[in-house]
Amino acid sequence: MLLKEKIVRESLKLFSLKGFLSTSLHDILKAAGTSKGGFYNHFQSKEDLFYHVMDLARKIWREKNLAGMDDTRQPAEKIKKLLENFKNRYLLDAENFPGGCVFITLSVELNDQRPHLSKEISKGFTGLKKMLKRLLDQSKHEGVLAKGVDTAKAAEILFAGLLGASVIYGADKSGTCLDNSINALLNYLESIRI
Repeated sequence: MLLKEKIVRESLKLFSLKGFLSTSLHDILKAAGTSKGGFYNHFQSKEDLFYHVMDLARKIWREKNLAGMDDTRQPAEKIKKLLENFKNRYLLDAENFPGGCVFITLSVELNDQRPHLSKEISKGFTGLKKMLKRLLDQSKHEGVLAKGVDTAKAAEILFAGLLGASVIYGADKSGTCLDNSINALLNYLESIRI
């Protein structure tokens, strides 16, 4: 593994555990086994590193959460697959995210203190909501959802549930609570289907 990649990967783990502001440059150097010179050969600053970490975190998020979604044509089944992946492949990925969902950790931490960095995370949240709404709209168009379902509200419920599951799991690492949270979302999805 190249030093730049190692610094990014180790920083992702640290940001997941401690957040961006609480992770010192010393923490990063120690985890990556490098010096300040090694760091500054690849990054202009800790904020520069942040953007590289976010790129890697989004890549992993897509790989983990979107896996197998192309294997089904039905949009509602794609949402179901996303929810299952979120639980089994993403939140339980302690290798990359030992502290839980890095996006949750950073969004809470950075919102007031580094709003320009928090906006990077908000882009992903907005994209996830749009994807859920698009899949729900497609499901409704195909006659899979009940006619009275407000897809914008349903997307918001699913999105908020995913964030809530992330926060709860990040706090207590309870598999039972995580199962209950995701199963509640799966049950909700079933309840709005015909």
